[in-house]
Amino acid sequence: MVMPKVILTGNYTVALAAKMARVDVVAAYPITPQTGIVEKLAEYIDKGELDAVMIRVESEHSALAATFGAAVAGARAFTATSSHGLLYMHEWVHWVSRARIPVVMAIVTRTIGPPWNIWSSYEDFFGQRDTGWILGFAMDNQEVFDMTIQAFKISEDPRVYLPVLIGLDAFTLSHTTMPVDTPEQEELDKWLGPRRQGYVIDGSEPLALGNLAWPEDSEEFFMDLQRGMEEAKKVIREVDESYGKTFGRKYGGLIHCYHCEDAKYHAVIMGAWSGDLMEAVDILREEGYPIGLIRMRFIRPFPDEEMYEILNGSKGVIVFDRAISFGSLGPLYLDVAANLTKYTRKLPYMRNIVAGVGGVNVTHKDFYELVRTTIDDLEKGVEPPVFTWYHRR
Repeated sequence: MVMPKVILTGNYTVALAAKMARVDVVAAYPITPQTGIVEKLAEYIDKGELDAVMIRVESEHSALAATFGAAVAGARAFTATSSHGLLYMHEWVHWVSRARIPVVMAIVTRTIGPPWNIWSSYEDFFGQRDTGWILGFAMDNQEVFDMTIQAFKISEDPRVYLPVLIGLDAFTLSHTTMPVDTPEQEELDKWLGPRRQGYVIDGSEPLALGNLAWPEDSEEFFMDLQRGMEEAKKVIREVDESYGKTFGRKYGGLIHCYHCEDAKYHAVIMGAWSGDLMEAVDILREEGYPIGLIRMRFIRPFPDEEMYEILNGSKGVIVFDRAISFGSLGPLYLDVAANLTKYTRKLPYMRNIVAGVGGVNVTHKDFYELVRTTIDDLEKGVEPPVFTWYHRR
């Protein structure tokens, strides 16, 4: 049974999801544009609507350290941050994943400075690719709610036991109100179940964590983490399917395909601006362009099997990045291209368009022109440059 819709900002949607997941501990340090998440959670706790402990710390580094400590002790723990706050806690990002402790954290994406900039850009999110966290990114506030709830179940699955990071765009989602369907608490409790983790440090017996290890032992830890990531692919699909059967919404697992069935060309993207690209795709389809869209819901673990199945035989692929790996290409493009080589040495034509960096607005009209001209050129036998930085003044 689905309860009436509530109208929430993206930040309040994350807070409500954490509340309904019945988190036990929240560690918080404010940073724009994330602050509303932990403020709302503090309000829930203060009003007695959430039976949890709010730990007020002196920095983002301490926020994740406290979250980690609570999780190791057996609590369902949560925190959130943005941009430079994420950079400050980066040491603990690695500690949490290496410890194989379930944790959920929300990242409201924000441009890394200098110059100082509070608008959405994805370099803070992509900077976590190699940390051992499962990385999901939502398109709208409904998906923010559903993905956050699902993150707890994924993280706490015994086949996984890895932390999960959920990304959402600054302001486009974080401060924008949208209708959100929420389930009944009792039904959600039954679906999510009690917290599970591989071990608990509760002081009942001596146990050391993070000691000096021989290189061979460290390597085995890393290999096991990689195996957990591979298992997470199955778990993400299963959790999405189970959530859909129970609450009526499912998203396709690691990716969401839009008009992919008969597409000959494909655009790849993630995040809130995916909606603008969908509008462009609709217009192009009406004009006879055989274009499909792949929206990345998770980039870790990377959905290599699904991507190959869809893109094998594609006449052209355009990957839109809202970040740049300086001196190279966009990070999403690099992932897509590299993972396709696991299955084939004959890649389709692939174009990387970096746009929207620093929060620059990219409209459906911009997407329409970029996709249309790319397809037109390819149909004429002309290959556009592999890398384009689209900058509209």
